[in-house]
Parts: sequence; structure tokens; C-alpha cells
Amino acid sequence: MAQFYIGVNRKVRRCYGFDEIALVPGCVTINPAEVDTSWAIGGKKYRVPIIAAAMDGVVDVKFAIAMGKMGGMAVLNLEGVQTRYENPSEVLEKISMATSEEATQLVQGIYLEPVKEKLVAKRIEEIKKAGVPAMVSAIPQKAERYAQIAEEAGADVFIVQSTVTTVKHISKAYKVLDFKKFCKSTKMPVIIGNCVTYDVALELMATGASGLLVGVGPGAACTTRGVLGIGVPQVTTTVDCAAARDTYYKKTKRYIPIITDGGMTTGGDICKAFACGADAVMVGSAFARSKEAPGRGYHWGMATPHANLPRGTRVRVGVTGSLSEILFGPAKVDDGSQNLMGALQTSMGNVGAKNLKEMGKTEIIIAPSIQTEGKVFQVAQRVGMGK
Repeated sequence: MAQFYIGVNRKVRRCYGFDEIALVPGCVTINPAEVDTSWAIGGKKYRVPIIAAAMDGVVDVKFAIAMGKMGGMAVLNLEGVQTRYENPSEVLEKISMATSEEATQLVQGIYLEPVKEKLVAKRIEEIKKAGVPAMVSAIPQKAERYAQIAEEAGADVFIVQSTVTTVKHISKAYKVLDFKKFCKSTKMPVIIGNCVTYDVALELMATGASGLLVGVGPGAACTTRGVLGIGVPQVTTTVDCAAARDTYYKKTKRYIPIITDGGMTTGGDICKAFACGADAVMVGSAFARSKEAPGRGYHWGMATPHANLPRGTRVRVGVTGSLSEILFGPAKVDDGSQNLMGALQTSMGNVGAKNLKEMGKTEIIIAPSIQTEGKVFQVAQRVGMGK
């Protein structure tokens, strides 16, 4: 790996994001209708490897049910408005009506309302009554209590998620979650996130986690990279964490799927994530644009309501189509943000990948001109790839 210097004795390395790479077509091509896009977590297979992120503008009970019926999963945030308010629709309406200047302060105030444990159980039960998987998330400090409630309510997968997660967290102010103990005592598959490096991914896998979320700061509504200055572009993050997964599998014969979380707005981005080694992806803004999303065309991250140092903002994404159109088409827009599954299947067919594991072996090239080459009319007219 090439090493560079930014000053005396200060080594750095070059990292890459989705816009800087391209996938090379294969020597053999496959009918897109005949590729296998399924992935597995906790011994269960899912047809759609695209997960809807645990954000209040994206996932509520109705959205989670709709996603589940289409063969995928949507994550319900157990510390969001759905569990703080008996009638979250009124709160979501207020957020959507606020001006840009008012939005952050309004959201901060709304999230001061405490989480109600009876609503945690109620929301999960509502999802399960529809006969679809319930995937839920909480921060490490609340994980033990909410996992107990979630398990009793019938949740299928539990995510422990924070901006940056490590096994070696230090704090005198609160009890640090023991991930090994937590994973061992929890009957549900546990996904832990978020991380971006090979070493931390290996350590988190060793706790007994069933999956890892990878990515810090790439989300459309996230400002972590601007506020804290931290983050690694998603291509490098995915490749490094996929390498950790493969190393861990060779040593233990336990395969821990990695889920690239954030930074993908088009089908092309999603295809690149799988080519980099992802087993599944998690997206927010793409689904926030659906008619079924509770955000009414707006999207904000989980760290947006932080009372003292918000690391997210409310962004307007608009409403462009139904969840079905966004996932399976037919696409009615020209920017690659709809028919995400069709894009993935077609890309897999063109690179000659029968399944996602083979997709991870696709030849990747560094191609910074991939977004602009030959696209002068699109850029000038702000259509397609020029938007």
C-alpha cells in the first residue's frame, strides 16, 4: 500500500469514496434475472440486501411492514419519536413544516421527551403482527434494557449503534457495555456499529456479534465529518472491514456479514459497495424519498437532536415515488435513485457475478472521471448524472 507524507515523519494513506472508482465488466455476463441477491443474518436469508436505516424520517411501523413484505428489512430506532410519543405523526408534521433556521432547535426539543418502555414493546409487536421481521436499534448505554424488552416483544435482530463503536470504550461517567457479555446473553442476532477500520472490525467480531455496520459520517443528513473531522470514505472502509471479516472467518469459521452504512444515493453506489465486499447495505435518504416514509420528504440523522453538539441536519429530499418503485421500479426518474434492486441485478449480470460473494471479487479501477466523462450535456442541463 502506497504511503505518503503530509509533513516530517507524518505518514498518511490515500482513501477512496464511491465517486472515485468504477467496476470493470466481466469476461462472462449473466442474465440479471438469474443472479442471487440474497444475504443472511442470524441463519435467516433475506432476498433484499438493502436495509432501511434507523432514522425517524425513514422508518416507522408502517414503513417497516411494507419493507418486510417486499423481502427486506427496515430498522426502527427505539430512541426515536415512535417510542417517545403515542401519536408520532403530529410530531413528524411539525418537523416537516419547520423552516431551515428552526429545524435543528425544534428537533432538539422534540427529542427531550423521554422514551416510554411500553411504546418500545408496542411498536415491535405492531410490526410482528404483520408477519414481517422486526429489526430495531439502540445506543450502547440503553442496549441491555431495550434488548430485554425487544426480545420479549418478539424482535428478530437487535442493533447496537453509535457514531463510533469500539470494544475498548473508556468512561467514568456511565457503565460501559460489555459487548461479549451482551452478545452471549441476547438470544437475538446482534449487529454492532459503527466502525471503519480493520483492527476495530476484528475486535468487534470477536465479541460474538452477528454482523457489523461500517461507515462513519457519509450519510446525507450526517455532519459528523464537518463537526468532528472524523471519517473514512466508504470504499476504503468497506474493503478494510471486508478484509477483517475474511481474516476472522479463516481463523474461526464464523462468517460475520458487514453492512456498508451510508453514503449511497444511487443504484451505482450500492453496486460499488457490494463490489468492495459488503454483504448488505444500509441506506436512509433513498428511502426517505418514498411515499411511505414518515418524514414527508425530509430526512435527518440520529445524531441531529443531540442537545449540545448535533452531528446531523434536516435535509429536504422530496418525495419521488413509492417504496416499490424505489426498490423494484419501474424507475420514473433519471438519476439512478429508483429500481435499486434492478440496478444491482443488472450490474451483477454485467460483471458476471452469480451472487453477492462473487460480486465482491469484481475488478475495481480508480476512475475519478467516471462521473463526468462525456456527460457535458447532462451537467449543463442538470439531468441524469448532472444533477
